[in-house]
Amino acid sequence: MKDNTAEISEINALLGDNTRKAYVRSFGCQLNVSDGEKIKGLLKKMGYGFTEDEHEADLIILNTCAVRESAEDRVFGIVGSMKKLKELKPSLIMGIAGCMTAQGHIAEKIRRSYPQVDFVLGTSAISALPRLLLEALRGVRFSADISEYDDFSEVAEQVRDSSFKASVPIMFGCNNFCTYCIVPYVRGRERSRRPEDIIAEVRQLVNEGYKEIMLLGQNVNSYGNDLGGEMSFPQLLRELDKIEGDFWIRFMSSHPKDASKELIDAIFECKKVAKHLHLPVQSGSSAVLERMNRRYTVEKYLGIVDEIRSRDPDFSLTTDLIVGFPDETDEEFRATLDLVKKVKYDNIYSFIYSKRSGTKAADLPDGISDEEKGRRMRELLEVQREVSTEHYKRFIGRTMRVLAEGASKKKEGWLTGKSSEFIIVEFEGDSSLIGQFVDVEITDAMNWAVSGHIKKGQI
Repeated sequence: MKDNTAEISEINALLGDNTRKAYVRSFGCQLNVSDGEKIKGLLKKMGYGFTEDEHEADLIILNTCAVRESAEDRVFGIVGSMKKLKELKPSLIMGIAGCMTAQGHIAEKIRRSYPQVDFVLGTSAISALPRLLLEALRGVRFSADISEYDDFSEVAEQVRDSSFKASVPIMFGCNNFCTYCIVPYVRGRERSRRPEDIIAEVRQLVNEGYKEIMLLGQNVNSYGNDLGGEMSFPQLLRELDKIEGDFWIRFMSSHPKDASKELIDAIFECKKVAKHLHLPVQSGSSAVLERMNRRYTVEKYLGIVDEIRSRDPDFSLTTDLIVGFPDETDEEFRATLDLVKKVKYDNIYSFIYSKRSGTKAADLPDGISDEEKGRRMRELLEVQREVSTEHYKRFIGRTMRVLAEGASKKKEGWLTGKSSEFIIVEFEGDSSLIGQFVDVEITDAMNWAVSGHIKKGQI
């Protein structure tokens, strides 16, 4: 990480005691949200407070996603609309960070076409933020840093969005090169953090009272492959499980090609590792998986599921699915529906395929109409609704341990949270329980959640 102490001191000296507010908005995945928290940590050192209203801000930073071109188009639309903010407040400073700006041609497009933007910042250059901000304060027309630095994660302070749930990146980048995915090109190759740094960070968070720790990586199962065999991901889970305290460990995402028996053993044997696995399959057709370069077959995937369900038939599984991959036949789509029915996912995160420039799949012929892709998506969601409506009934009559997360949007005086199985649970309760574990006796099941009441004698 670049040393930015001098720039931070200069900014504080330049701005003095003036009250200044920053508006930081992160798009996309949880890794991006974590990056946004690091950006806020640096801004806090520079004397900035934070606002949720861009009209109040002295500094606006959009922390962007590049997974889909539609996500980039959305950001460009927002940047365009913010031109008026700059005209009303000429001293306003605007920056764009994240995966979009890690692409050199995008950084150049911003420089050329969006004069309201003062700087761009790549995903691995967060530590350069003070220098870029200082240049903007001095009147430099445009600055950019999309470099990769050796120390890419050990930022001293973060401003976390939650007081009881924390995300902890354990690795960055991706080596898989799925044909539809831009991530390896914008986040680079896989780089694992030192295990002692991760363990120390989690221990500190637990000491501060955090109840849920989410370990993040594009493929957490590959953790440690670049550390010379020093520690694997299952071994890391076991080390974190030894930390004293009352908390859960979650993780995502988990690539099926690396989902080993060792990992499954760790999930079942570690007391603090949540009993849920997000295992993105993307398609129920091995032919489509081959075109996606996923490097596993449906048979191998189902072998992982069978290993898990042999230990616990009700174990919670969720997944990602892409509908309408180039030239996906109706038979291949039907195979995806069959897979959903067979695995009985508690939830799916489904996406209609859209061409992403810079990926290999963008060059594949695609004869599927948008109308057909939409029809297939609707059918997939209907099948999943039927599966989850029936599958959630297994929780009726059970007591589930739930982390209360906030007020229910459905019922006044009720709270909502998630169980160890990553199931949404609704229950009647006081707001003082938010951020705490509670035992909930389940009485009803819907297609998206279960509900019940707090076990008697608990509070």
